[in-house]
Amino acid sequence: MSLTKNRQIVFFCFLALLVFLAPACGSGPAPTDMTKKDQPTVEAETAEPKSAPKTTNSFKPRAVKAKLTASGASFPDPIYQKWIESYKGVAPDVAINYQPVGSGQGRKNFFGGSTDFGGTDKYASDEELETFGKDVFHIPTVLGAVVVTYNLPDLEKIQFSGETLANIFLGKITKWNASAIAKENPGVELPDEAITVVHRSDGSGTTSIFTNYLSSVSKDWQTKVGTGDSVEWPVGIGGEKNPGVAQAIKQTEGAIGYVELIYATANKLPTPAIKNAAGEYVEPNLASTSAAAEGFLKTMPADLRVNIINPPEGEKVYPIAGFTWILVTKEQTDKTKATALTDFLYWSLTEGTKDAEALGYAPLPETVREKALEKLTQIEVAGKPAFKLPK
Repeated sequence: MSLTKNRQIVFFCFLALLVFLAPACGSGPAPTDMTKKDQPTVEAETAEPKSAPKTTNSFKPRAVKAKLTASGASFPDPIYQKWIESYKGVAPDVAINYQPVGSGQGRKNFFGGSTDFGGTDKYASDEELETFGKDVFHIPTVLGAVVVTYNLPDLEKIQFSGETLANIFLGKITKWNASAIAKENPGVELPDEAITVVHRSDGSGTTSIFTNYLSSVSKDWQTKVGTGDSVEWPVGIGGEKNPGVAQAIKQTEGAIGYVELIYATANKLPTPAIKNAAGEYVEPNLASTSAAAEGFLKTMPADLRVNIINPPEGEKVYPIAGFTWILVTKEQTDKTKATALTDFLYWSLTEGTKDAEALGYAPLPETVREKALEKLTQIEVAGKPAFKLPK
């Protein structure tokens, strides 16, 4: 090959290299239309201050920096954690820590002043409120079903009346093939296996709902055990919080217990139909849980403290359901925290509703939701409202 031809090859290679490097050096063609279209969005996101909350539909939380601590019921913990995580994208400078320690401990922490708000499935008693000495609001957030669940690998579907359940948890019925269970499940082959009762070992609003139900259907239970978030169980083994009970049932063949619906679903445990006051066996779901609340709307007290156990009417009503509440003091001392708390609760009761349904919680009936939102406008700091409903 001649020297001239070699020089030509080198020359053309050099030109090709320049063309390849030109865009990286900034001397290439102008940006395309698509690049121009996308660029302002990137600039806007970069320029936005971290503390400026984003608008979520029609509601824009106020720009405050705050840390809120709370504890309480494990019953609503999955939805509360979901709300807290989602709210970070709306108000990035508001940090919320909710610990699912159980309703009983949650109320103790709140009334003891160690948390900014509390979570409970059992509304505070008159005695608790009187001892606290301050006005406390009960803000209902969602509805949930307390389900009976069991561990029998070869038995997928079964149903119970309240009387039979009470006798199981009283220790009167000890075998799965007992005549009372067989009578309510005609055609079902029941195993000749011992029943192991699993119950909560901690103070629990879930227990309060369940024992209220058993008391409503069994005078024997009402007399011997009664109601409360902590009772003296006649038989059985204890599990801590909803996850602990679910896990104990899952690990114990022949076990029966009670948990909030989402924990049974998450652990792939069965959720039997329960006989309601109308005499119908109804499975727990969003519709049957919401129906339980509707029967009490006309008699809903102003303070929103109400049990919705075993409604006297309604063929499609699931009988073991309840509200869960956030406890807040009417008169707040920290304006920043009051702002963050009321904004978060408003967002949860509006934007957060879709997350509640996705997780298996029934949203509040509209009339109850409106009453809950109205409570937020009554929270004060130094005598002035901490929150106003958006127009």
